[in-house]
Amino acid sequence: MTSMSRARAARRIAAGAAYGGGGIGLAGAATVGLLVAEMQLARRRVGNGPPVRVPNADGVYGGSPACGESPLRLTMLGDSTAAGQGVYRAGQTPGALLASGLSAVAERPVVLRSVAVTGARSDDLERQVSQVLADTGGLPDVCVIMVGANDVTNRMPATRSVRFLSTAVRRLRTAGAEVVVGTCPDLGTIEPVRQPLRWLARRASRQLAAAQTIGAVQQGGRTVSLGDLLGPEFAANPRELFGPDNYHPSAEGYATAAMAVLPTVCAALGLWPAEEERPDTSRREGFLPVARAAAEAASEAGTEVAAAMPSGPRGPWALLKRRRRRRMPETEPAPSGGPS
Repeated sequence: MTSMSRARAARRIAAGAAYGGGGIGLAGAATVGLLVAEMQLARRRVGNGPPVRVPNADGVYGGSPACGESPLRLTMLGDSTAAGQGVYRAGQTPGALLASGLSAVAERPVVLRSVAVTGARSDDLERQVSQVLADTGGLPDVCVIMVGANDVTNRMPATRSVRFLSTAVRRLRTAGAEVVVGTCPDLGTIEPVRQPLRWLARRASRQLAAAQTIGAVQQGGRTVSLGDLLGPEFAANPRELFGPDNYHPSAEGYATAAMAVLPTVCAALGLWPAEEERPDTSRREGFLPVARAAAEAASEAGTEVAAAMPSGPRGPWALLKRRRRRRMPETEPAPSGGPS
């Protein structure tokens, strides 16, 4: 699927999500039987490793709030990739890596809370957001949402998926939190998945990621495409970058993803140098219609999309950024009061 056709498909899905349509699926009807059969085979081959407890990474990173600066609050929402399934230590989860990195950039403590749930689809975001907004400990400064993979594997219509995500972003933004969405990863990179499911999974993943970008940006959030971010690394060394279940990332895989998301989290909070907020034409950054920006981001992992202008020649426009990844702190402080 070309960038332009992906942009058209993403626009249709986002419009269906906004206006109540629900019949646009993530795969054509003619391929559903094949997709289901291949997915059942893949599921027998994926996830056969030992069961892994998701570490509890909630806590304070980067020092004590008593040091004078009030802590920043970071909340993770979404599915198992947001929770950190596949690693054994709290400090290896994406939330802990982001909290440690954010603390280092902001030079102040970061309170991390995760409400992400293994196996969650986008329709669970309503419950997760309500949980966040009801927290008596205070509203988050920034929320990171990683969701979409289970929508693809469970064949949730893309319009419904995007509608749930858009509503979640709107509620969090209305409450005053910045929102960064890590869009649907490329399920075609999962090693045990064979053709033709690999091609179908990649197509459905990118289609959903582009539509998620439109929905999130229109509600005031920013997105970072996870896509095939780890594709080259998986191909070269899959045993290192996949966890023991051959499905979820390992510690090295989560660190790679966190390095891509951290700059956008910092930019959302106004912590990135002002000169880096201007588009760099040498890096093919610039202002584009939001659907085209979404399609380009879905094709290139690690790309950020943020709202720029509410209207333009072809509707809303967005800023597409290819931010330089920053290496995560070599040692992540253990969360206070929680396991490491």
